[in-house]
Amino acid sequence: MKSRRAITWAVAAVVLCAVAGVVAAVRRASPATGADDVPTAHVKRGDLEMKVYVTGELRASHSEMLTAPPIGGGALQITHLLHTGTAVKKGDLVMEFDPTEQHFKLDQNRSELQQAEQEITKAKADAAVVAAQDKVALLKARFDVRRAELDVQKNELVSTIDARKNDLALDQAKRVLAELEQDVKSRSASNQAAISLAEEKRNKAKLAMDQAQGNIDKMRVVAPMDGLVALEKNEGSAGGMFFSGMSLPEYHEGDQVEPGRSVGQVIAPKEMELSAKVGELERNNIKEGQSVDLQLDAFPGSTFHGTVKTVGGANTRRMWDDDTSTKFEVTIKLAATDPRMRPGLTAHISINGDPRKNVLYVPRQALFLKEDKRVVYVHKGSNFEPREVKIQAENESRAAIDGIDAGTEIALIDPTAPRKAANSSAPSPGGGGGAP
Repeated sequence: MKSRRAITWAVAAVVLCAVAGVVAAVRRASPATGADDVPTAHVKRGDLEMKVYVTGELRASHSEMLTAPPIGGGALQITHLLHTGTAVKKGDLVMEFDPTEQHFKLDQNRSELQQAEQEITKAKADAAVVAAQDKVALLKARFDVRRAELDVQKNELVSTIDARKNDLALDQAKRVLAELEQDVKSRSASNQAAISLAEEKRNKAKLAMDQAQGNIDKMRVVAPMDGLVALEKNEGSAGGMFFSGMSLPEYHEGDQVEPGRSVGQVIAPKEMELSAKVGELERNNIKEGQSVDLQLDAFPGSTFHGTVKTVGGANTRRMWDDDTSTKFEVTIKLAATDPRMRPGLTAHISINGDPRKNVLYVPRQALFLKEDKRVVYVHKGSNFEPREVKIQAENESRAAIDGIDAGTEIALIDPTAPRKAANSSAPSPGGGGGAP
């Protein structure tokens, strides 16, 4: 009996331990919903800086393009090209293309021109010979007509038969003269046409030769103004394929360039400006005339200043860009330039927006979107209550709001969401939370 009781108590103990383990495991697996586990912050009153931090790129506000000559016949090969940053004067040679094909065309057209001139000389000589022969033939035909006319005048003195012969001879001589005059006109027109055709061939060859010579002259591209050379990226080096992060080389000697394509530009180094792209949120905080502080990556430790020149409209996104959000272009005028500045240099920019004075603000992480309304969760006892607020302004980390008192404790995560989801994914201002 004692052994049976011992076994029974042992089994009961094992069952109780198993039940306790299961209950503990279930409690650990269930999400914690207590208010003490929710991180919080307090609504504060003060001044809110509206600085916008972006990256930008230097570019010249005044420049002249350098393009390959618009010449038919396929791609052109660069045989001489100055490097980016080279200082040039107006009229200096910047780049040159291989003129071999144009020299061949020039020699070919020159040969055709000489041949056409020889044909003109021959045609004129032949026409002169034919004209001289026709002149003799006309003299003889007119003489025959005159002699036949004299014979007709003797008809009263000769027999009727001889008189009839004289009349027939006169008619025949006049007919021969008329036919000969018509033939002379036809031959003269034909000879003149042959001369004109040869002259047209000569003019065509001369025009082609002048065009070839002009194309040879266009193979030398000179600087249209004083400034610095800035070469463009050779998109043809990738075979027309682009992908994000791809680095393209600049044009260099030996590259093939399509006629009319831009190869580079000559820029005015004293007229530099910055170009940057900002998002829709930052766009609302930027106005023309605001001061700007910037640091160029190429010159660490040096700070430059400027002002917002223009704030443009929405920028067109290229198909190979990863960022699908709407961007707006901002141009910044530099207060002073540096001789070391070159187009394409990148910069970290701080645009000093107009600060908001004496406003209530919260971390953007504490803002949530519920039923198309911007809300915060206010700590009430052991729970959190949603409270709708009005956004006055936002910067990268904070938002000026209206509709809540200073010092109010608010949640930094959505307390109504399952804790696992709240901890595993960062909330966003458009779908359930603001970014800090």
